[in-house]
Amino acid sequence: MSPSSSITCSRFATIAVAAVLLQSLGLFLFIFGFFPIKPALSGVSGPESFRAPWPDGIENDSVTALPPEKLKQLYQELSEISPPFDRLILMVIDGLPAEFVLGRDDKPPKDVFVEAMPYTQSLLANGFAVGYHAKAAPPTVTMPRLKAMVSGAIGGFLDVAFNFNTQALQDDNIIGQFFRTGRRMVMHGDDTWLKLFPGSFIRHDGVGSFFVKDTVQVDQNVSRHLDKELCRDDWDLLILHYLGLDHVGHLGGRNSFLMGPKLKEMDKVIEMIHRSSLRDKKNHQKGTLLVIVSDHGMTESGNHGGSSFEETDSLAVFFGLGGHTLDYASATDNSANQIDIAATVALLFNVPIPKNNIGVVIPHALNFMTDADKMRALELNSWQLLRLLHAQLSGLPCEHELVEDFTGDRKSVVSECSGNIEQVFCCLYQNAAILHKSWKFKRISMSNIEDYNNAATAYYAFLRTASQWLARRMTDKPVSLLVVGISAMLLSCLIFLGLVFHMNKALYLREDHHLSSSKKYAFSWHLDEIFLVGATLIHVISMGSSSMVEEEQYIWHFVSSTFYLLLIRKTAQTIPTDRTQSSLFLPMSQNRKINYPIISIFSVLVSGRILRAWHQGGINWANLPDISKWLKLAGHEYVKQLRLLACLLVIILSIYVLSFLWTRRKMVLVVGFSFFIPGLMVLKYIMSHEDDTSGSFTYNYSSTISAQKIYGVLGALTVVAVASVPWLIHISTSKACSNGDICLSTSVYHDVLNLSLLKEMRDSFYVIGWAYIFCWCLLQLLLQQPTNSLPVFLLLVQIYASMLHSFSAVPAHKHWIEVAAFYQLGMAGHFALGNSNSLATIDVAGAFIGTSDFSMLSSGVLMFIITYASPLLFLLSMAMWISMKDFSCLVTSQNANYGDLLKMMLGFPCVIPLCLNSVMLTAYTIILLLMRNHLFVWSVFSPKYLYVAAATICVYVGVFVVAATGTYIYLVVIYRKR
Repeated sequence: MSPSSSITCSRFATIAVAAVLLQSLGLFLFIFGFFPIKPALSGVSGPESFRAPWPDGIENDSVTALPPEKLKQLYQELSEISPPFDRLILMVIDGLPAEFVLGRDDKPPKDVFVEAMPYTQSLLANGFAVGYHAKAAPPTVTMPRLKAMVSGAIGGFLDVAFNFNTQALQDDNIIGQFFRTGRRMVMHGDDTWLKLFPGSFIRHDGVGSFFVKDTVQVDQNVSRHLDKELCRDDWDLLILHYLGLDHVGHLGGRNSFLMGPKLKEMDKVIEMIHRSSLRDKKNHQKGTLLVIVSDHGMTESGNHGGSSFEETDSLAVFFGLGGHTLDYASATDNSANQIDIAATVALLFNVPIPKNNIGVVIPHALNFMTDADKMRALELNSWQLLRLLHAQLSGLPCEHELVEDFTGDRKSVVSECSGNIEQVFCCLYQNAAILHKSWKFKRISMSNIEDYNNAATAYYAFLRTASQWLARRMTDKPVSLLVVGISAMLLSCLIFLGLVFHMNKALYLREDHHLSSSKKYAFSWHLDEIFLVGATLIHVISMGSSSMVEEEQYIWHFVSSTFYLLLIRKTAQTIPTDRTQSSLFLPMSQNRKINYPIISIFSVLVSGRILRAWHQGGINWANLPDISKWLKLAGHEYVKQLRLLACLLVIILSIYVLSFLWTRRKMVLVVGFSFFIPGLMVLKYIMSHEDDTSGSFTYNYSSTISAQKIYGVLGALTVVAVASVPWLIHISTSKACSNGDICLSTSVYHDVLNLSLLKEMRDSFYVIGWAYIFCWCLLQLLLQQPTNSLPVFLLLVQIYASMLHSFSAVPAHKHWIEVAAFYQLGMAGHFALGNSNSLATIDVAGAFIGTSDFSMLSSGVLMFIITYASPLLFLLSMAMWISMKDFSCLVTSQNANYGDLLKMMLGFPCVIPLCLNSVMLTAYTIILLLMRNHLFVWSVFSPKYLYVAAATICVYVGVFVVAATGTYIYLVVIYRKR
């Protein structure tokens, strides 16, 4: 029995597939256990929200059935607040950082931003507007941030995934409250509003929010309605959501040459609305409140999604509250939370505060009210939060004390608050209630500003404490579901490790038996192997540190470079050794042997060092200088020339590597010429459609069609190559008898036939693997940012140099070591292309190259391809790596078994990446569970887990392609043999 026959090929594949399915199930269970949709109180706030929390008022069905106008009148009577406004204009400028308008760190905005928005700045300077840095909670993407603004609640973290498939908002919110009270609403802009609130608007004109190539028409579609809408009096709420500035950021970053004109455009819109509001104020009994907000900010590169200050620094500016601000500093140096907007708008328009709101009414919004109205607003906000606290803390001990009627001078009752969280909340509220009652009692006889200030301060102490606690409140997690998920992933990881051990033992026992029967097999560990195992363990441990998660790129660059330095040491020790290479190691002419293993390693190291310096990477030091920033400063013409050079180098190097297949000259000519065509198409696309003024591609119908043609040609050629190459390669074998003189024995003939078939399989792997690598690089040259063109070429250099070393190394490395090294190079390249563990570095703009309209599927696939360009490139290269390895011992032995051959050829390049990813996935899942109460669980650890989950999908895709290709080649060759 052969050493490797203990597990047949089919059984081996079944176990591997079962482990993948088990891991996928565990990942699914953990994600939906750890990241549940945040639970919310059912129902909507009604008349009971204007009464004290205890005893609970029982809602009367006749009240809920009131017509909208009657319900609106009832709310106004119950609120006891004189409604200051009758109309609201909510203008959302998507992606506008607050520092563009309000400055940062007590410093005014940059001159270029001040000059771009003169009218807005004049209103702020003269006290006719007040602005806030409204901090947004991560993830900083549009849909969850709009939910936060209208409901006052922080949504679940997985809302970032649902951002691309928005569903109707079921939670209580101010839009629903406006609708129930008969207010007529109009919306123009981002169609996310239409998906969140279907049927709520009497008029609307929605535009797609994800087609980031459009920076002009997307805003003109909104502004073209302004003149008519501002002249109408048939609406109470007008929502305008402008997307152009966010799209400008995605395409060119904060410093894009389009940013200034876009801010000027927004300033003119603000001026038009504000002047119209002032002009129409005479025609309305009260007035119109204009609120300018942004859903999130943006990084220097124009992206968002993470938790940095630049991304969470959203804007909220109120126009029409009156000229109560004395100077520019007091009008701009304010901070709030984005969730505070819902409670503020609700109180200003006499509708119930949404039931799940955790925001606090913005102080300045109350300044023009009477003191009694201010106190009433704070009381209503406090009652709403008390109801929410009672739902979270069922043992709140102050239920019966809240309704006591404090009268007279009760300052002596106010006490210091201590004890458990329930006691602190009750104490803080009771202090505020006492001071409020005391102020109301004294107000009848005397005016005491000190009593009012004390009561207001006490209310805000309670409100902010309750809001902060509710914001940090962790939702209950189903422990059993998490345990099952982790157990499934852990079992899957152990299965992969067992398969790796089995393959190593079987292959090296077979090689020892093939080379010398006197040799005994022993597991021997070398320095490079010990280093890789140790580095993996250190990497796993480091993921428990938030700083190392933010700067993970340093680990991958260190591991990859150090490993290849160890290979230099190992190779240098064997240089004097003379080795006669078998022609089976690579289909090359014997007079073209490669004898430069050290040169190949130096190529990998030099390329890796340049890649390391290309993007600063990470989060904390992303602003430091790097090559990509230097290129942008050098000018767009240089970037374009570098892009063309990189494309030419990729084509030349790839054709040169294909020419190594010297025994297949006709195939080299056919394949090389065929794939040369899409290379020329990419060159033409770069020259014709890259804009020298912006450094990015111009987006028009012509460029879209050109990109689609390139996609089609690359896909078609790859499919044709995979399907046809195993059939076209000629199988040449020695005949049993030569000239009638010498007849080979049956066993020798079968050995020659098996070796010939093995050679044809490896030639097929070489050509198809080359096609995968070349087409993937061309695709990345088309999709990646212009400054990432040369890094794509350097990744190709690393692949070919590693292949060269793998072929020529003496002694040969163990298969699992070589595959692990490729995997680590792929991960190092992932960060070298500018990626990080922040959602903000995802390239959204590239996902629309070749698309004429937004499609969630096509854009999502392109986004995935761009983000995981490097890992997938190295995984696809495994098809070519198979052709470099000598598996002759598996077909020339007495018990030759093609099933064992297929298992060994595909086992290492497929199972090793699955095993390495499984170790990281399982370990980081456990780390995330341990860090569930960490301060940075949502801002650092959770985004990283989404990347780990996406990397798992990446490995699945790459392994599936290699396994399917190898199985197809095997079946064709076996069929042709018969």
